[in-house]
Amino acid sequence: MSTGTAAPAQPFAHLQAQNVTLYRDVLNAFVRAKRRFTVHLRPEDVLAEIGPGASLEAVAAALAQLADWGNLRADPDTGRVTTVEDFHRARYLYQLSAHGHAAEQAIATYEEAIGRRGALQSVALSDIADQLRGLLVIATEAAAGSAPDPAKTHLLMLSLVDRFTGLADNAQAFMASLRRAVDFADTDVAAFLAYKEQLIAYIERFIADLANRGAEIASLTHRIEATGVRPLLEIVARREAADAAPGEDADDQALHQARVVWQQRWNGLRDWFVSGDSSRQSQARLLRTAAIGAIRQLLGAVAAINERRAGRSDRSADFRSLALWFAQAPDDEAAHRLWHTAFGLSPVRHLTVTAETLAAVEQRPVPAATPWAQAPRLEISPRLRKTGSYERRGSPSRVLDRSAQRRQLAERAERETTQTARARAALATSGPVLLSRLGELDTAEFRLFLQLLGDALAARRPGAAEVTTSTSDGTLRVRLVRVDGASPVRIVTADGVLTGPEHLVDITDLAPIGADPAPDRADLASVGAAG
Repeated sequence: MSTGTAAPAQPFAHLQAQNVTLYRDVLNAFVRAKRRFTVHLRPEDVLAEIGPGASLEAVAAALAQLADWGNLRADPDTGRVTTVEDFHRARYLYQLSAHGHAAEQAIATYEEAIGRRGALQSVALSDIADQLRGLLVIATEAAAGSAPDPAKTHLLMLSLVDRFTGLADNAQAFMASLRRAVDFADTDVAAFLAYKEQLIAYIERFIADLANRGAEIASLTHRIEATGVRPLLEIVARREAADAAPGEDADDQALHQARVVWQQRWNGLRDWFVSGDSSRQSQARLLRTAAIGAIRQLLGAVAAINERRAGRSDRSADFRSLALWFAQAPDDEAAHRLWHTAFGLSPVRHLTVTAETLAAVEQRPVPAATPWAQAPRLEISPRLRKTGSYERRGSPSRVLDRSAQRRQLAERAERETTQTARARAALATSGPVLLSRLGELDTAEFRLFLQLLGDALAARRPGAAEVTTSTSDGTLRVRLVRVDGASPVRIVTADGVLTGPEHLVDITDLAPIGADPAPDRADLASVGAAG
């Protein structure tokens, strides 16, 4: 049997065929046999590999069809010919063809990518920062006149690209799997509730690491570019192009291609951690925003599950119950009454609500249940009947100038950002201090202090005297230690006096200079409120 020199191979045709399950079992049998270094299989071998559930005739037909599509190569099996009848009987040895082997690799890669859970690699952030520090040392030595070591530079850049690619791919796969977990939370509620605490803690830890390490990586990237990254990229490109196969202009073409590839890789690394402007945010910042949004979605899913457990119903459950009631209605009259009760839609008497209409209705009331054929006629405006609108056509309304409002909003946002930065600087302590020594707080400082205090008290375990926690964006860390036997303290603020037990408090500002601004306060507040 030929493997298809006349017709082109169709190694993926079996995926759309009717017996796709049998075809996949047969091809998986060949893949497993190849791992055991067994190349050729007879139909009996394939049937034994598949196991019970299929007949030899079905397997033989599947093998013949797969050979026609080009997945398998069929060779005459003359090893068992003992009689003339055996010689004339069609017997074949099958093996994966080149097309079939490539198709199996593609299907395996597809299934691996689809089923991949991914991970938020905090360790990769630390590794990237370490590799950038090493690259900065090489760039500094090169700027001072010392020739860099090509092998060391090339290996460092390869390691940096490999670690960064793994970080980006894993983060993308994890966020996709997280969305699937939220979407299918209804399928296994117990497992989802047991998993969500660990998941939220996992995401919060990555957000904090991404805020700290991301700012450090952005700073290192700026310093390397300021020192000179092009000589390093040129060294790596030349070393990589040295392995190009000989040919006409092969060296120049390979060098040009390597330069373009490495420049794109460096730009990708920089753009992943450095925001260009307010309209082009870095991928790290977008990932941090998406992670915060994922926490909000998780908490929303948990709230919906709790509401259903408490006997409440959501809108989708209401509509499902209503559909069931419609299906159980004894007759059309009952279904109409149910419709009117559920939606409260009444006849459209409001179309001509004029003074004359109101006077006519007062003189002769028309019940809402009056059939339209028995109701008095309605007066419809000719303009409404012709154009569908009461409004007279004319020039469009004047566009309002809202530049003053936008300017006020920008000034307000800038003023709030300044107040928040000043409050962070004012609350940061150089070490543990007593609450009674904090002094008087203004409104911005007091609000930020209440947020930190709430985070710390929420994280403290029952009976524990000390707790250390950080904010959701990882930019502030607070340590709270209860002082037993001390008198209650009074913290004077511009909005009043806060009274409570005495504590030692240590607030550390973790955001380095030049870091991306912290996530929006409203987002964090909403996350905390949902929790």
